[in-house]
Amino acid sequence: MRPVLFLGIFIPVAIGLELAHVDSPVLVFGAAALGVIPCAAVMGEATEAIAARTGPGIGGLLNVTFGNAPELIIAFFALLEGLQEVVKASIVGSIIGNVLLVMGAAMFVGGLPRDKQTFSQTAAHAQSAMLTLALAALIFPAIFQLIHGGGLPGVGEDRVDFGSELEKLSLGVGIVLLVSYVAGLIFSLKTHRAVFNPFEDEGEGGEAHHWSVKRAALFLALSALAVGVMSEILVGSISDAADEIGLSQFFVGVFVVAIVGNAAEHWVAVLVAAKDKMDLAVNIAIGSSAQIALFVAPILVLLSFVVGPDPMALVFNGYELGGLLFAVLIANLVTQDGESNWFEGVQLLALYAVLGLVFYFA
Repeated sequence: MRPVLFLGIFIPVAIGLELAHVDSPVLVFGAAALGVIPCAAVMGEATEAIAARTGPGIGGLLNVTFGNAPELIIAFFALLEGLQEVVKASIVGSIIGNVLLVMGAAMFVGGLPRDKQTFSQTAAHAQSAMLTLALAALIFPAIFQLIHGGGLPGVGEDRVDFGSELEKLSLGVGIVLLVSYVAGLIFSLKTHRAVFNPFEDEGEGGEAHHWSVKRAALFLALSALAVGVMSEILVGSISDAADEIGLSQFFVGVFVVAIVGNAAEHWVAVLVAAKDKMDLAVNIAIGSSAQIALFVAPILVLLSFVVGPDPMALVFNGYELGGLLFAVLIANLVTQDGESNWFEGVQLLALYAVLGLVFYFA
């Protein structure tokens, strides 16, 4: 049994603490966060087993879809609580976390024992282009707000009323992003399937790859259910826990919640990179960021018109916009040649550390 699975003990612990109404929100938050990690590891193991049978394109898509499920579930419960700025912070945190932390760790770990690793330039360019499109779409509502004399949301606010005009603009942007995401799926899984999903006949070894598809699907469903329970507990304690440990909800949303919510991608991308499967690792890292921007963010905007106190406008604060911009720029730079090495991984991790420091003091 993998050591990370022993963290599964925190699942009943978190549920017990929540039912007992324990006075320490940090204890509840920590137990719930730790409880998400083994669930994400099981999801990652199952999707890696499916990827071994379907190739890196479909495998990567499955991994980012189920890997982003915790993020979507956590954000949904935050929407119910009216914590819209926490939701937007977690969206930004997921994008920069996947591009900088996940891909950086994958390139570093995979590149240490090798001179270089290679991956499909065409697939990486397509994913990066989708991410750049999403970046523009996520930035322009803030530009619209500034041009019309408004201000960006401040750090520490739960939600801001931007007015119906920006809410409608965000809704329209969300619909366009969803259409683009569907077009991207058709491109990668149908019309250009051979580029994104080359057939791999060689065995990869490892217990996970001996799972049947039926068994993997069962574990995916069970772990997603467990993540949903942990997410509800996590969101319910986030405000009080942040206050108790002296961190802003902004920092917790961008880094803590995003890292916990994307634990599956972290685990699997590094694991497959260590096995020199960089096509799958890059698909997971870049693909997950693109899916957050093109699918999860628009879905949350649409949901905000149905649940929660007010619709959510896609207007990010200055720190979030800066983090998004530089994360996407460096992602395009390091993937343009179809090669990676451990030093590029260090550079990505260094930028993530710098952003962490800035966001901590924000």
